[in-house]
Amino acid sequence: MEVFAGWDMPVEYSGLAVEHMAVRTRAGLFDVSHMGQVELAGKDALAAVQHMTSNDAGKLKIGQAQYSGLTTPAGTFVDDLLVYRFATDHFLFVVNASNVGKDFAWITEQAKPFGDVSAVNTSARYALIALQGPAACDVLQTLTDVDLGAIAYYWFAHGEVAGVRVTISRTGYTGERGFEIFTPPQSAVRVWDAVLQAGRSADVVPAGLGARDTLRLEAAMRLYGNDIDDTTTVLEADLEWIVGWDKGEFTGRAVLADQKARGLSRRIVGFEMVDRAIARHGYDVYLDGAKAGTVTSGTQTPFMKKAIGMAYLPVARTEPGTEFEVDVRGRRAKARVVPLPFYKRPKG
Repeated sequence: MEVFAGWDMPVEYSGLAVEHMAVRTRAGLFDVSHMGQVELAGKDALAAVQHMTSNDAGKLKIGQAQYSGLTTPAGTFVDDLLVYRFATDHFLFVVNASNVGKDFAWITEQAKPFGDVSAVNTSARYALIALQGPAACDVLQTLTDVDLGAIAYYWFAHGEVAGVRVTISRTGYTGERGFEIFTPPQSAVRVWDAVLQAGRSADVVPAGLGARDTLRLEAAMRLYGNDIDDTTTVLEADLEWIVGWDKGEFTGRAVLADQKARGLSRRIVGFEMVDRAIARHGYDVYLDGAKAGTVTSGTQTPFMKKAIGMAYLPVARTEPGTEFEVDVRGRRAKARVVPLPFYKRPKG
């Protein structure tokens, strides 16, 4: 257990590698109740959401979610988040635990110019449990009458799990099939225990933050505070797909449009180590003998059995196959740029 953002969080239960492999081959159950929730409602809620986030929330149908950025005027990240559309004029943001206070203050300020919209920090209303892996659907289906197979990726439904009224979202942070379950905190243990019991025959295991981090890195999912923050723009993070260029003005759009027109000076890349070494977060990166940046995320992955990572490089040196060096505890080790993501789950 470790303290994280004011929470006492499980880093691992049976071991990081064991939990990582369980998610890739069967399923793992994560307690991610530390994630924050902010809700916006009112006649002008959509206009407010469109103003403060990068993606086009106007395209969301009721029951659909999207990945987005809560952007600064400089086109950088206040946070990354999921936006859920509960109703025509009701949205739920899921934000990072360490940013809840900062995000809520920013959201409240950004919403002020809009008339009929209220923002409420509803984090205390939700516990969040994530069942991730190829067996997730079959296991969870035994506990609910909701047709899980009918929930498309990044859509959600309301119903019951183990007799508890919940929201079931087909989302996750592992690169695998799976679901995230929003449940009242007082019922979280009941849901957790029921899922583990239902998953015994599939050897579902509890999984901690350690495996969650190695899984999301294999899937090249950005981590706020490492790969993205208020110094990195949405385009530099290679996330242009979450920019709703056609929706009109939003916070940071002008800078991002100028950056797109002029071209980037740097961009995030994925890499794998050529030499026998593991690149960790914060290690210095060198091109032609000169420091060119730092590793934003890096590890030895249990499933791929490779040392991989992400870093920002000058855009002219971001092509796959480009080699550079990482200072690993005083020794320069060779690395090579590779396409992202590192891991893609099998189709079907």
